[in-house]
Amino acid sequence: MRLDLRNVIHIPDAKAPFQLQVDLSDLEFYGRKPIVRPVQAQGCVTNHAGALVLEGTARSELDLVCDRCGKPFTREKVVELNSLVAQELEDEENDDILLLDGTELDLDEVVTEAFVLAMDTKNLCSDDCKGLCAGCGVNLNEEPCRCKPEVDPRLAALAQLLDNKPE
Repeated sequence: MRLDLRNVIHIPDAKAPFQLQVDLSDLEFYGRKPIVRPVQAQGCVTNHAGALVLEGTARSELDLVCDRCGKPFTREKVVELNSLVAQELEDEENDDILLLDGTELDLDEVVTEAFVLAMDTKNLCSDDCKGLCAGCGVNLNEEPCRCKPEVDPRLAALAQLLDNKPE
């Protein structure tokens, strides 16, 4: 969606609201495609004393897999959209400023870039996820480990006595 800002650029306190859906279901992150539902974005571009400011949010439900225990889960992702918008840059070092194409702003590109940059590199089903046991492979969130505790080799002879005790 292209938002025409012709009526906002030179008028102080003018606003251009927007609302759109962006389909990012083809994007792959670490071998998975977690953004299966459209990203809903809304907000407005406001002229604050000659400075154009884009403010809004983009949100979607993500289908993820926990990086510790491998359990699939769903989580809402909300990304804040806050950027300055300009028709031209005075210097080339301002990567944060969004450039207009004439008087239009490509909102699909803005939302896609913000959402992709905000994606987490590690996804956990909960902050206290215990993960999988490295020895027996059980999900430690659901059941205790089935591994036998390792015996110190210096005490191996005593452990054999405990294994052979009469009942």
